Amino acid sequence: QVQLVESGEGLVQAGGSLRLSCAASGSCVSIRAMGWYRQAPGKQRELVASDSPGGSTKYADNVKGRFTISRNNAESTLYLQMNELKPEDTAVYYCMCLTFPASWGQGTQVTVSS
Repeated sequence: QVQLVESGEGLVQAGGSLRLSCAASGSCVSIRAMGWYRQAPGKQRELVASDSPGGSTKYADNVKGRFTISRNNAESTLYLQMNELKPEDTAVYYCMCLTFPASWGQGTQVTVSS
């Protein structure tokens, strides 16, 4: 059973940066597609960024140029570097590993103040 543990939650001012980490068990980081999703209060969970083992990455339009997804196989960890944070980035961020069914972490809170 895959386990995903996110860390890096925080409260930052607009314009600041945070890096989220997702420590993954099993083969997630080495061979599976992974991604970061977020869910703001009263809204549906949405894809923020995805990454395949072959290096193909995709970003939501509203984070392009500000967020970077990456993985470190040796550390079995997925990262999300978030720069130029905006109040609308406030949400619970979830790590996902594309197993069948998909595996999810418990979520980590990001709060951006104006």
